[in-house]
Amino acid sequence: MKLTEFFREELDREVERSRKALEQVPDGQYQWKPHERSMIFGYLADMVATIPTWITMEINRDDLDIAPAEGQGTKKAQKETKADLIKALDESAAEARAALEKTTDEHLETTWKLLARGNVVWQGSRKEMIQDTFNHWVHHRGQMTVYLRLMGAKVPALYGPSADDQSF
Repeated sequence: MKLTEFFREELDREVERSRKALEQVPDGQYQWKPHERSMIFGYLADMVATIPTWITMEINRDDLDIAPAEGQGTKKAQKETKADLIKALDESAAEARAALEKTTDEHLETTWKLLARGNVVWQGSRKEMIQDTFNHWVHHRGQMTVYLRLMGAKVPALYGPSADDQSF
């Protein structure tokens, strides 16, 4: 199996799991966080919805600066509802699928760099970074399900049944 096919199949599985989690997001809780040092819920849910855009960047760009110089970053609009989050998931997944369909396994073997303030903090093959992106996505989705539980929302069955969802 080609790497591009493998990643497309993994993308499709993780999109559906993310959709199930995002469908449980209570509207109006963007600023909620379980602890003063915790990430706010809305930012976390937004990440779960848009992480597929990272795959697109890892294919179409040679690097990404996650801490650009002052004034060079972009600010995303807050997604306040589960409908906005699910729409963002669908859009980001479609972009990632398109990027995977247009690339080659040979391209996925080429070097990609993660920068912070112009300094390389990680460098390796695009395929490694894409795999790390999937792991990062699963991590933040798991974190989000803990937030859901603490807010009293239902936790969906993702990799097996949950206390709220036996449908697995």
